Amino acid sequence: MNTLEKLLGRFLALLLFVMVTDVSWQVITRFLLAQPSSYTEELARYLLVWIGLLGAAYAYRTGAHLGLDIVTRALAPERALAVALLAHSVCAIYALIVMVLGGIQLVQLTFALAQVSAALQINLGYVYLVLPLSGVLICVFAVDKIRALLFTNQAVQTAERD
Repeated sequence: MNTLEKLLGRFLALLLFVMVTDVSWQVITRFLLAQPSSYTEELARYLLVWIGLLGAAYAYRTGAHLGLDIVTRALAPERALAVALLAHSVCAIYALIVMVLGGIQLVQLTFALAQVSAALQINLGYVYLVLPLSGVLICVFAVDKIRALLFTNQAVQTAERD
């Protein structure tokens, strides 16, 4: 699982590098060459969508999302575990239904309608592929977190009995 996390982090870094290069080129062509590039703004927009959605999966994996734990810290360990399991289960179900299944339908519809972007002339289905991809990643990460919570809890209970 750590390999997947590292690969995702490196891919996000690559996307960010491409976006910075793209926006820099846009500034150069607009202000220095006085002939704005026709594709840079659209490419930056699509890169931002990919970085945002894949970054959400990465943030979920690393625990970087904003969270309020004032209530869960006050709970007994058994209840805190139940709340954590519920939270990760809800995340997995949401990602599966909305992002994966809904995203697949969106991608299929976009490919069927053959919608292309204005400047890049690429099928928008490729842009929307990030939705089910990030949903799958969130599902995988959520299942891993649930498994880790259950495994850790079983180990604690076994140690308490011994």
